[in-house]
Amino acid sequence: MQLVKTTRDTLLRPLQIVSGIVERRHTMPILANILIRKDGENVSFLSTDTEVQITTHAEIGSGADVTGTTVAARKLLDILRALPESGDVTMTLLNKRLTVQTGKSRFALQTLAAEEFPTVQQAESYNASVTLPQKTLKHLFNMVHFSMAQQDIRYYLNGLLLVLDGNNVIAVATDGHRLAFCQVATEQTFARQEVIIPRKTIIELQRLLEENDEPVQLDIAANQVKLTFADIELISKLVEGKFPDYTRVIPKGYKNDFTIGRDELLRSLQRAAIMTSDKFKGVRCIITPGSMKISSTNADQEEAVEELEIDYGGDSVDIGFNVTYLLDVLNNLKCEYVNIALGDSNSSALISIPDNADFKYVVMPMRI
Repeated sequence: MQLVKTTRDTLLRPLQIVSGIVERRHTMPILANILIRKDGENVSFLSTDTEVQITTHAEIGSGADVTGTTVAARKLLDILRALPESGDVTMTLLNKRLTVQTGKSRFALQTLAAEEFPTVQQAESYNASVTLPQKTLKHLFNMVHFSMAQQDIRYYLNGLLLVLDGNNVIAVATDGHRLAFCQVATEQTFARQEVIIPRKTIIELQRLLEENDEPVQLDIAANQVKLTFADIELISKLVEGKFPDYTRVIPKGYKNDFTIGRDELLRSLQRAAIMTSDKFKGVRCIITPGSMKISSTNADQEEAVEELEIDYGGDSVDIGFNVTYLLDVLNNLKCEYVNIALGDSNSSALISIPDNADFKYVVMPMRI
């Protein structure tokens, strides 16, 4: 039975969309497969790791049959990538084998029954919904994602806090050493709601969301979030747990602050980082009226010193930071200048964009 007849690139696109979450090694071998369902011309492609599920559709079916199967995602993707761009590709299902053919190339792959594929159960009802342009949601995630924890024992930090509050959609991420906050205003109004979206889901959405004004609908249930955009549907479980109160972490009322060119500061920190070691990423910053001095040393007694002129007349502050945390935020921002506000050497620093209250980045000091 012929499932699909189309060009290589037309078939490659939906496979690339769904294959990102497929893991090669899994306790359930069938999860290394993707589920292909055909209903006439409509063909759906679905993948899941039991936590996240992605579905996409394409009008590439051959014949009026209704059928389904599962096949190894990576093998099918590798085969299609290796095929020539010209010429039609057909996929045929016969005797539990999926045959991929184009020209004089033919590949026969083992399949597993579609009925055995464990799809994620969709929530019966969603208690909140928000629609944003794709580029707006992508921007929210891009501004905070680097602060998410990785494999932290405090599992609620291994994700991103999404808050609906009034007419604002807020994204917050922290690993306990730094915190990033970003918000966007919408024309919709929401009752306050907080959910924690897993790290893997956020990274996948950053890959899938486009820089355009096409809408993405985000539906929130008690233990699940569903995003629908273009011809993609993504369902993800939520992280259970209580996220730290970010409003208490963000400093207020610091009087020692100055504005500096983002690129100038970034280049100086990149040079200073050369002299740090893999185990110790600390840089020392001495801020005095008119000057910011950045220095780093390593176990071999090597040293880097950078001095920047700043418009500053506040107290002298001698403070240390993990240079990676500073580089992460400066690399992600696209603005020309950043504002840095300080308390003392034992207090967190607040990095923001001048005349913009929608983004804040808090970084803890470290002993140098």
